[in-house]
Formats: sequence, structure tokens, C-alpha cells
Amino acid sequence: MAAACGIMVANVYLCQPLLSAISESFRVTSGTAGYVAMGAQVGYALGILLVVPLADRVSPRRLLRTLLGLTCIALLLAAASPSASLLALSTLAVTTVTVVPQIIIPVAVSMAGTSQSGKVVGQMQTGLILGILLSRTVSGAVAQFSGTWRASYLAAALCTAALFFILPSFVPQGSPNKGERESYFSLLGSLPKLLWKWQGLRLSGLLGASVFGAFSAFWATLAFHLAAPPFGYGTAQAGLLGLWGAAGALIAPQCGKLVDRFGPERVNALAIGATALSFAFFLGAGSTTVWAIIVGVNFLDFGNQAGQIANQARIFKLDPSARARLNTVYMVFTFSGGALGAALGTTAWSYAGWRGVCLLGFGLVAVAAGLLLLSVVARRSQGRRNAGFP
Repeated sequence: MAAACGIMVANVYLCQPLLSAISESFRVTSGTAGYVAMGAQVGYALGILLVVPLADRVSPRRLLRTLLGLTCIALLLAAASPSASLLALSTLAVTTVTVVPQIIIPVAVSMAGTSQSGKVVGQMQTGLILGILLSRTVSGAVAQFSGTWRASYLAAALCTAALFFILPSFVPQGSPNKGERESYFSLLGSLPKLLWKWQGLRLSGLLGASVFGAFSAFWATLAFHLAAPPFGYGTAQAGLLGLWGAAGALIAPQCGKLVDRFGPERVNALAIGATALSFAFFLGAGSTTVWAIIVGVNFLDFGNQAGQIANQARIFKLDPSARARLNTVYMVFTFSGGALGAALGTTAWSYAGWRGVCLLGFGLVAVAAGLLLLSVVARRSQGRRNAGFP
């Protein structure tokens, strides 16, 4: 199941190293080719919002088999696309139905039990992280070796086809909530109600949005920073920093066990501290030396992934019958925070350069720290009142 998370999330990012080849193949501008990458992100967001809630009512095995089949077909259509516009539409279709990881994670937690939710989320995140980190490298290598960008989509289709026959046997057969017959639109309509009902969901969503916003602000402006003096690097060197951050990202899933033992708040605090430390490196020596940026990237990746594990472990304990929808709400918060962080990051770069980006990162981390502190204080105050203390 962890391997499936990695293989399926890779479909979202495999187009990114291919954009130059796609531009040349269809003889379009880089801006037009960029719509392919935009379609991938938009499709994944739509899939999380419109498809993932179905996992609370439909048999996981049947739903996963359907999504895997549709993803395979969409990848083949993308590989055969005769124009850049049709490729963008095909890629949007691919990522809309490749939301398998966001369905697998709640299913895995349900199979393991809430007492091991942190550990299981960490295991699934390991596969997810590897898929994100390796997708660009593998996709680019396949395209270069074969001489065509279409081969990368064909390779992804083959991997997805293999999962079609293997993955369903590892997940439950029956409906997750027998006896309940909510319509599809009722499922979507319940999303705001869940947000209103569960304080833990609101906390996780806001923490995820804040930390991922800082993460996105950094990555949205790193290429500009590295292209400027004293570095003068190109996009290839900037992209390689993603692999340099693999160590921090791969250590983070071990925090799942810490969540089970000490609770999500302490792991959230650890994640926020690591993210703050990353921006300290970026603002200090990261202004002039690459090694400080590499160290900071590892702290940033660790903080982002560890925080996500803590946040998801928290929400999956709230309502076992609505885990997929809880995950939908949380991921919508997180992606919205990332989009806002990227927009604020580029604005900060325009007005104040690298220093402005780093100060923005510190500001978003401070928001997360304040939210977590307020939550802990409120919980302790409630505990004192319940115990009869003034």
C-alpha cells in the first residue's frame, strides 16, 4: 500500500521535467507547455475534493480498482495526445483520478486501528515521499533514454496497470459504513459540517496550511535566489536540491511512532521548530552559501512531513466513519495554504528579495506556533474546569 502511494502520487509530478521536450515536440511556447503542469495540480485538487469523499461509502476495493483503471486509460490517452492542449486535458484527467494515496491512507489506519494511526500514517508517507522525490528523476531519465516524453507516460501506465491487479487484494472488500445510504451530494455537503464539528480538524487544517505555506514560499522563490549573485545557477541545480532534501523527508515518517506515544501536539511542536530552524539557515548563511540551503532544505522537508503525519493522525481519531472526508477537508486546507504561500513568497521576493521570503517564512511558522499554543492552553483550561478547578 505504501508503494502504491508512491507510484500514484508520481503521476502528479512526472510531467514537470518533460515540459521542455513537450514544448519542442508540439512547437509551442514554454508558457503553453506549462499548462500541462498546471492541469496536473488542478486535477489533483479536484480529485481530493470530489472523489476522495466517496471512500466513506463505497467499497475501498471497488473504488480503488475503478480509479486505477481510469488512471491507466488517462495515462495512455496522454501518451497519445496529438497537441499540447489535449495533453493538458489528459493530464488533468490523470491527476483527478490518481488520488489513490488519499484513499489508501484512511483505509490503512482503519485496518490497523487508531492506537497505531501515527505509525501507519508514517509508513504510508514514506511511500508518498519517495514517489514525490523520485518521480521527476525517473520520468526525466525514461524520456532521455527513450528519446520521447511519451515513454514516461507509457511507463506510468504500466506501473498503474500492475497495481490494478495487485493492490485491491490488500484492502477490504465491503462498504466502510454499512447501512448508511448517503447520496454523493450529501457526502460533499457534510464537509463543512465536519469542519464546524471538530476542533481538532480545524487545528490540523490551519497548522497544515501555515507550515505548507512556508514550504511553498521557499520553493516558489528558490530558483530566483539561486539564479542571482553570488550563485548564478540554472534550473537544473535548483531542482537537484529536492533530492538533497531526501534525508530529512525520509526521517520524518519515524515521527509516526512518536505521535502514538506522546500525542500529535508534541510532534507538531517538533515540526514547527524544525521549520523555523530551516529559515534560520536560509536567512543566515543561506544568503551566500549553498551548503546552508541544503541543510535548511532537510529541516524544511522534515518539518513539513512530520507535521503532516501529526495532523493526519489527529484527524483520523475523530470519526472513524468519516476518515476520507476528514482527510479531504484537511488536504483542501493544506493545498490552499500552499497556494497562498507560493503567491506571498513571489510577492515578498519582488519587494524585499531573499530576506523578505525568509521573514515571510518565519511569520507563517509563528502563526503555526501561536495556533498550537492556543490549542494546548485551551485544552488544559478545559481539563481544569472539568476537574472542578477555577
